Amino acid sequence: MGARKRLRAEELKADKKQVAGAVLRNCPTSPRKMRLVADLIRGVEVNKALGVLKYTKKHASIDLEKLLKSAIANWEAKNEEDKRDLEEGNVFIQEIFVDGGPMLKRISPAPQGRAYRIRKRSNHVHIVLGNKNVQVANEATPEETNEAETVTEQVA
Repeated sequence: MGARKRLRAEELKADKKQVAGAVLRNCPTSPRKMRLVADLIRGVEVNKALGVLKYTKKHASIDLEKLLKSAIANWEAKNEEDKRDLEEGNVFIQEIFVDGGPMLKRISPAPQGRAYRIRKRSNHVHIVLGNKNVQVANEATPEETNEAETVTEQVA
């Protein structure tokens, strides 16, 4: 491995250590059905999302609730000094996406000796938690906004 590639890999690894999340693999639910529930909690504060999942009638909400609790525990482990942010409501679901998993192909009998294929789908769910305080700190600094203003003045 080259030096630049190794340095880039180390940077990505360090960035990944700061991100708290969880992954659910091979969940035996159709990705389409899981996305319906995932869309309900995308970008929502964590405690509110737990409440939404608890009272949603879809079966996929049970698996997502368990995954969200795991992600919260991972966030607490990585951010031991910021545990108060969780109670104050500063932790939210930054990313949640559902990918298709492996498909089990089965055969069902059909009329006149034919066979129909049944595709039993599964999915992978990835969830990443973010902190609102960190998001505000990463926004543009006053120096960058001043430079942008001078450029617009020169154009006008």
